[in-house]
Amino acid sequence: MVLVLVPLGNVAAAEPQPAANSGFDSYINGIESRLARQHQSPSNFLAGLDASENTGSRLRSGEVIVEKLTPASGPNLPGAMLHHWRATAFVPGAQGADFERLMKDFNSYPQHFAPQVVQAHLLSERDDHGVDRVVASMRVRQKHIITVVMDMVYDVAFARLDPRHGYSLSHSTRISEIESPGTSNERTLSPSEEHGFLWRLNTYWSWEERDGGLYMQIETASLTRSIPAGLGWVIGPFVESVPRESLEFTLRSACNALRR
Repeated sequence: MVLVLVPLGNVAAAEPQPAANSGFDSYINGIESRLARQHQSPSNFLAGLDASENTGSRLRSGEVIVEKLTPASGPNLPGAMLHHWRATAFVPGAQGADFERLMKDFNSYPQHFAPQVVQAHLLSERDDHGVDRVVASMRVRQKHIITVVMDMVYDVAFARLDPRHGYSLSHSTRISEIESPGTSNERTLSPSEEHGFLWRLNTYWSWEERDGGLYMQIETASLTRSIPAGLGWVIGPFVESVPRESLEFTLRSACNALRR
């Protein structure tokens, strides 16, 4: 059972304004254009990996490198906030095929990514000229002062440049906040009742097999409601801290699964 620790009835938020969605889409276009260029070249497949030998040494020693990419002056997002993070890790002995099997086995996500992922299901799959396109659903739980449960649907594409380089692109198509999950009173909140903890989420994985193991890089861009005046103490930590913590948790969980 998930407990909401503070009363939130007065902070419900409708869906993002059209201008916020448009600004987010424009920002996403820039990310995906840059990733498309990266994914065309083995020498620059992962961002920042070859910036210095020190970076590779840190990763191979087991460090997870997390970077905040949210620009100080970003797109116009009225009533909304942009969150953009990237994290990189290395798993010795792992191969790209191992990573692809892990990420495509959605039914096993609750095993590998608990407690954040509560349920996960593959809804459909098709081959699009060498690109594996899937639709998947997940129930996720996020906790930071308050606990929030959401049902999410994603469109995901898996592709490869060559046997040693691959990537995936995931776009949320539906995010619904769940009230009283796991109880007889469970229900899906309407858009006008939701609190705007997460409106949009795009996730980008890139992996490269070399140096006797697998480098993995995950990048996320998300859109949440802005923080209402006077409620920063409860909503602020959630919308500002969860994107980073969730990113790092997901990457570390993937590393642990591959080590097993």
